[in-house]
Amino acid sequence: MAMKGNSADNRTRSSVSIFIVIGMCCFFYILGAWQKSGFGKGDSIAVEITKQTDCTILPNLSFETHHSGSGTTEDLNSPSVSFEPCDDRYTDYTPCQDQNRAMTFPRENMNYRERHCPPDEEKLYCLIPAPKGYVAPFPWPKSRDFVPYANVPYKSLTVEKAVQNWVQYEGNVFRFPGGGTQFPQGADAYIDQLASVIPIANGTVRTALDTGCGVASWGAYLLKRNVLAMSFAPRDSHEAQVQFALERGVPAVIGVLGTIKLPYPSRAFDMAHCSRCLIPWGSNDGMNMMEVDRVLRPGGYWVLSGPPINWKTNYKSWQRTKEDLEEEQRKIEEMAELLCWEKISEKDEIAVWRKRINTDSCPARQDEPRVRICESSYADDIWYKKMEACVTPLPDVTDPKEVAGGELKTFPERLNAIPPSIASGSVPGYSIDSYQKDDKLWNKHVKAYKRINKYIDNGRYRNIMDMNAGLGSFAAAIESSKLWVMNVVPTIAQRTLGVVYERGLIGIYHNWCEAFSTYPRTYDLIHANGLFTLYKDKCKMEDILLEMDRILRPEGAVILRDHIDVLIKVKRMAGGMRWNTKMVDHEDGPLVPEKILFAVKRYWVGGGNNETAEV
Repeated sequence: MAMKGNSADNRTRSSVSIFIVIGMCCFFYILGAWQKSGFGKGDSIAVEITKQTDCTILPNLSFETHHSGSGTTEDLNSPSVSFEPCDDRYTDYTPCQDQNRAMTFPRENMNYRERHCPPDEEKLYCLIPAPKGYVAPFPWPKSRDFVPYANVPYKSLTVEKAVQNWVQYEGNVFRFPGGGTQFPQGADAYIDQLASVIPIANGTVRTALDTGCGVASWGAYLLKRNVLAMSFAPRDSHEAQVQFALERGVPAVIGVLGTIKLPYPSRAFDMAHCSRCLIPWGSNDGMNMMEVDRVLRPGGYWVLSGPPINWKTNYKSWQRTKEDLEEEQRKIEEMAELLCWEKISEKDEIAVWRKRINTDSCPARQDEPRVRICESSYADDIWYKKMEACVTPLPDVTDPKEVAGGELKTFPERLNAIPPSIASGSVPGYSIDSYQKDDKLWNKHVKAYKRINKYIDNGRYRNIMDMNAGLGSFAAAIESSKLWVMNVVPTIAQRTLGVVYERGLIGIYHNWCEAFSTYPRTYDLIHANGLFTLYKDKCKMEDILLEMDRILRPEGAVILRDHIDVLIKVKRMAGGMRWNTKMVDHEDGPLVPEKILFAVKRYWVGGGNNETAEV
């Protein structure tokens, strides 16, 4: 009996080994066949890989003998669910920032520009089409300066911002000269001015927040200085600001400072920036400045350029009265003082404040009756929570020179150093040892990914999303100037986003039962570890998959890591979404129940006869 059992095990392992070899072969074939330039021509790498593969013969494989998950046979034999294309009018559909729905909400404090997601009965269960003529974006860094017109066919900004050097229409492309309302001489010159008072060059400033970012030229030009900016702007009358930013290969989300807290952890950013962002900083008892204070790291910098700074010189060109501008600046200065921000520079139309490193270094705050300290015991409990006119408390210190929450190393050293919150034991469930093991594990996983998908670090994928980022170790393992990662920490997962920022990476909190705050086709590669297991019984699998499809570019790639039983269901559903898929074993062998599903989204566009032929 023992020998018979061993023989069965050997047959199982042999069968699975054949499956893995063929699976890898066929995935290369899929990449070669589907990852085209957007014009219908395969690149030389893809063509060469296709020549070297032969996937014309596939054995009849079954998982039944090598795992015991319930319902497997039924899942394997069930037909794929088929999803039809949405109407072409949904090409740029952003479910939670839909314009028609937004207009039904109050305009006070920008409430109508915030997230308002559709109820289940209004959700679209169809595939969002790309616009006719859609092509793959230019590779970075060319994409910073040029965007194909067909991908974002809106010219309104080229007219409305013509004198401000934002964007210009030239034939079949948009060109971004790097200008902005407050930096007509270009973002580089503007950043040079900031760098004269802020330590941008030495790695002290790594993460930045750009409120009301426009087309994100500030963030785009910070990238070459190794500063990673999270840019946001509302979906408003200026079509596609955030869409332009992402097409350029710059991190951005649809967002606004309104009535709810920003979806970022406390003490996240080394620098926050507002360049004529039209946010009423002095209104509502300084609530917006208090929210910036919450997300700004102790010792971090706040930059305000444009009105009302230097109002005495510029009030006529701003078409506002001296009295109005003077009062606005007075309120800002007063609130900055209450927050214990130190003003370190004001030159021309740019003012810079620095947040104190701890509460002890600001003794005046202790007895200030006008400052209310927030009562919430957990500063990162922010999802759909109302902003309040209160100051988020800092961690206690034992010395006036100590940085609250711990001092960070400069970048890039901080990427793999032990984050202060881990070292202090303030992240439940994680120790220094478990953090280091997680980092080592993801280096191993990413090496395995690269053996299968050799495009991961060659520049093809610029905008990458990790849908269940954990400690940010996936992003750390693929860190490169050729790409950036949006580390998403689900609101139902362990709140580890603060660790991600301590490493010098960026990310956001999100509930994946709802749509993400971005335009369609804004990510080149999506990675998710255990996401579908995490959301089991929380919402429908197709809700998450269709949202992935919405935000993934045509010919974009997907890597899903989860239990085999879960991935079989995902694979079956993905087959009806115009994805080509291939499942491969865990790096440690076929007996590990965790598997990896690779997928490539086919190229198709709106307008009827729109699908690429089958392989």
